[in-house]
Amino acid sequence: MKLYSYSKCSTCRKALSWLAERGIKIDPIDITIEAPSLDELRAGMEQLGRQRLFNSSGQSYRALGAATVKAMNDSQALAALAGDGKLVKRPYLISDNGRVLTGFKLEEWQAILG
Repeated sequence: MKLYSYSKCSTCRKALSWLAERGIKIDPIDITIEAPSLDELRAGMEQLGRQRLFNSSGQSYRALGAATVKAMNDSQALAALAGDGKLVKRPYLISDNGRVLTGFKLEEWQAILG
């Protein structure tokens, strides 16, 4: 599994704690240094839809503006997300079977990861 997260993010810390409680060892990737790849983001878009990929409460998103993000086509949106990890909803988890989870919604994580 791959987990893109940010150490100062309380939601990311909750996800890491939940994983640790279940004995799932993860070496988190700092999303502010290394954003998910275009392929990883494309998989997330296909599974979750475009809106769930954006960290709409973050500074980078606010700087772009909701109208700008809405006006982007999918290719532009993926390029923007891959170019700035702070735009990506975190944590961003890619499970061993290729399922993508964004944010930490306990019910979703339990359903996918057990």
